[in-house]
Amino acid sequence: MGSIGGDEAAVLRAEESASGGVDVWSDAVSSHDPDHLLVMQLPDDVIVHCSEKNINTLTLEGVDVMGERLTDEVIDVISRKPELTKISFLAHSVGGLAARYAIAKLYRHPSDTSKSETKGTICGLEAMNFITVATPHLGSRGNNQVPLLFGSIAMENFASRVVHWIFRRTGKHLFLTDDDEGKPPLLQRMAEDYGDLYFIRRVAYANADCDHIVGWRTSSIRRKTELPKWEESISEKYPHIVHEEYSEELGDETCQNSATVCDSDILEEKMVTGLRRVSWEKVDVSFHTSMQRFAAHSIIQVKYQFMNEGADVIQHIIDHFQV
Repeated sequence: MGSIGGDEAAVLRAEESASGGVDVWSDAVSSHDPDHLLVMQLPDDVIVHCSEKNINTLTLEGVDVMGERLTDEVIDVISRKPELTKISFLAHSVGGLAARYAIAKLYRHPSDTSKSETKGTICGLEAMNFITVATPHLGSRGNNQVPLLFGSIAMENFASRVVHWIFRRTGKHLFLTDDDEGKPPLLQRMAEDYGDLYFIRRVAYANADCDHIVGWRTSSIRRKTELPKWEESISEKYPHIVHEEYSEELGDETCQNSATVCDSDILEEKMVTGLRRVSWEKVDVSFHTSMQRFAAHSIIQVKYQFMNEGADVIQHIIDHFQV
């Protein structure tokens, strides 16, 4: 165990876990042990528990494999912290898919516990915030879901056939080309699972432009016709937040009616329909005036100290985090 900070009354304390990752918490003024676990899929960052089970080439082994690792890691943290009563997830990019997979595995129906809970829990904890940042919820297969391919149908079709050569099983999952034992693509099956239904808040941060890796539709869980028009931010505190909206949960009939007025890939539409059965907060971000806009996928999570232009996005997450 160690402290973060130079003075004797350290604000933060850190502890490496046996299963990987780091736990970080404040003990400067608190009179009791922390009771809210925030699991982050952001290697190199440390807030409460920074997962490091799925870094570097480990992200190529498949969304399900990553999700299983994260599941085991969360269980380990909870077992070592009996004072915990709440849980939140904050994940970047494909980490958001791993988190969704893990959440479904960790979900406990009230009848599965010996306690008197009246609603489902995540491994016995109250589900608070589920926050994704530039996560390809709808995969990468649809038109312009990978802006780096310039919207070329030919290039997108070619990428879907060869992506597994580079990104292995994860590439197949993202391009919806996996066919395990004749089952539908994994991301489609995940969209039909309601593990994240029990979070008090679900928030999707999306790059509205300049993200050459993850498209706007897939990261904001929208159909093409639903993408909003936005203007330059006038906020001094959040200069890169250009649009916010609250998307109410939609019933099956409403989802189907919406689908009839759009030209959408069938698999993509199934995922939109499944994910929109719960409410979402959508936060759209733009770095189009930034000198570092071509690295927007990294900027939005402030991955490096020398690329910290997205600090206001992180501040927005902090300011709106429900404890």
